[in-house]
Amino acid sequence: MKDFAPVSWPAPAKLNLFLHITGRRMDGYHELQTLFQFIDFADELHFRVDDSGVVRRREVLAGVAEEADLTVRAARLLQAESGCTQGVEIHIDKRLPMGGGLGGGSSDAATTLVALNRLWGLGLSEDRLAALGLRLGADVPVFVHGRAAWAEGVGERLQVVDLPEPWFVILRPDAHVATAELFADPQLTRDLQPIKIRDYLAGDGRNVFEPLVRAAYPDVDAALTWLNARAAGRMTGTGACVFAAFEREAQARDVAAQAEGRWRAIVVRGCNRSPLLTVCGG
Repeated sequence: MKDFAPVSWPAPAKLNLFLHITGRRMDGYHELQTLFQFIDFADELHFRVDDSGVVRRREVLAGVAEEADLTVRAARLLQAESGCTQGVEIHIDKRLPMGGGLGGGSSDAATTLVALNRLWGLGLSEDRLAALGLRLGADVPVFVHGRAAWAEGVGERLQVVDLPEPWFVILRPDAHVATAELFADPQLTRDLQPIKIRDYLAGDGRNVFEPLVRAAYPDVDAALTWLNARAAGRMTGTGACVFAAFEREAQARDVAAQAEGRWRAIVVRGCNRSPLLTVCGG
């Protein structure tokens, strides 16, 4: 049995700086517009490659069966599509909250695809890995590409953008949001007019899930109310995490300190390049 590779592979979180739904397709999927930016806060993945042909997870992840784990699914999909006969044991140092809207599961899947493409010596292109990732989830391709992006379609049509990289305060309310229920909610706004990047930069853009989540999850509502008294707060993804941007680190840390005792708060830096690209040399 080989040891775990010495390289730690980051699976960074993302923020949706806004999130619109502009329509619904015949297959039931929603047409989205969003703007993804990474942050320097990540799960850390380690891989031990062997010749067994078996993909397995090293530890139990609470509430997630191995068969449903996106890292396991990503590795098995990569095996099946490439014909790879090697196996792997996957270890996750889990830091990103589940059900928080930070994209942890999708990022873990993307990092697994990118890392095992290297460790198994497969040589698949970035676009091929992103196409595989889309089969696992709409957010996976942006993590594979690793660049801040304007996204449309179900989230797979990406345009790389160069954004300011502010400091963010992220609050983690005591809530685990049921994403599928939100997408099925009859009160969800599904017909916003598409906007352009220039519209967002001029101040347009919101998160259409925010009012539904605030109504259903009181702690998310309380966190946003508190944050909005200090900065322009917003929810990421379908929640539950909320965030605000600050020009200076000191400002962000002051607000985070004020939140102590009420919510879990972290201070992070926005990143237009995923930390995963640094490991890959991209």
